[in-house]
Amino acid sequence: MSVHPRERVAGGGAVGQWWQEIDDGRIQCDLCPRFCRLREGQRGFCFVRLREDDQIILDTYGRTSGLAIDPIEKKPLYHVRPGTTVLSFGTAGCNLACKFCQNWSISKSREIDSLHVKAEPTQIAEIAQRHGCDSVAFTYNDPTIFAEYAIDTAIACHEAGIRTVAVSAGYISPEPRADMYRHMDAANIDLKAFSEDFYWKLTGAHLQPVLDTISYVANETDCFLELTTLVIPDHNDTPGEIGSLAHWVLSECGPDTPLHFSAFHPDWKMRDVPRTPLATLRMAREIALEVGLNHVYLGNVRDPGSASTHCPTCSVVVVERDTYRTPQIHPRDGACHECGTSIAGMW
Repeated sequence: MSVHPRERVAGGGAVGQWWQEIDDGRIQCDLCPRFCRLREGQRGFCFVRLREDDQIILDTYGRTSGLAIDPIEKKPLYHVRPGTTVLSFGTAGCNLACKFCQNWSISKSREIDSLHVKAEPTQIAEIAQRHGCDSVAFTYNDPTIFAEYAIDTAIACHEAGIRTVAVSAGYISPEPRADMYRHMDAANIDLKAFSEDFYWKLTGAHLQPVLDTISYVANETDCFLELTTLVIPDHNDTPGEIGSLAHWVLSECGPDTPLHFSAFHPDWKMRDVPRTPLATLRMAREIALEVGLNHVYLGNVRDPGSASTHCPTCSVVVVERDTYRTPQIHPRDGACHECGTSIAGMW
């Protein structure tokens, strides 16, 4: 399947998908559950999708805030081709308003001209191939808002033998969700909390659409899924909420879905909140393991005991990790080298 050329507009953007005209003369963007209704010249909440000439334009198509080569573990993806490198890129803007955003200089950007690197989908695939990257990651800001660009890049990457991964908050409508995730080999989706109150007050969004996306990716696609929860002191760190979140992941996604608990550091509009204590993260991990999840990790801290992958049957270490250094990998064809138990993931 070759990349279908998008209709381009002056300035380098592309005509978007997933919108409709409504009775009052506005155009509704159907990409995400915000359903922004726009008059001519107006931009959506994400800032990068706008109405121009009675259609939705993706202003950032073919432009990126930069590219970097990272270890795949940094996404974080621990069960997807461990030890390989990934070409990471993003654009600008976001469809959430997280007060704790740790990529705010990109995701909150209103300076489209800061996207200084022009990169068409085929160029990104060529760069990844030239540098020996196993995959390309849509990251830094949420690929939901540049879904057309991400999909076209994924198609180009697959034609070049390069895998693709999405790092997303999962706030996307059903039709574009299906379109995007059928082109992704793996994803890490943020489950920021297990409380509607948290989502509304701290992200300006709602919990249920995120749960719907996670459940869809886990059960309706071939995309390998990992989840991340940023644990914020006094906001989503109670044992009760952690337990409820872990129970939901177990029932909806299965025991082999990797779950990462990451440490918060003061940033953006929550600089008065302290860093997450290591003890809190260890507590969250223990709860999730006791609930029945097989692969629970800690992030943004150095805690080697919580970074390695263990066989769920015999408990032997099958992937030994210490931060983002190249891990020691023991699975043979995706199975435990001691007892032969299959280890979930892409090996």
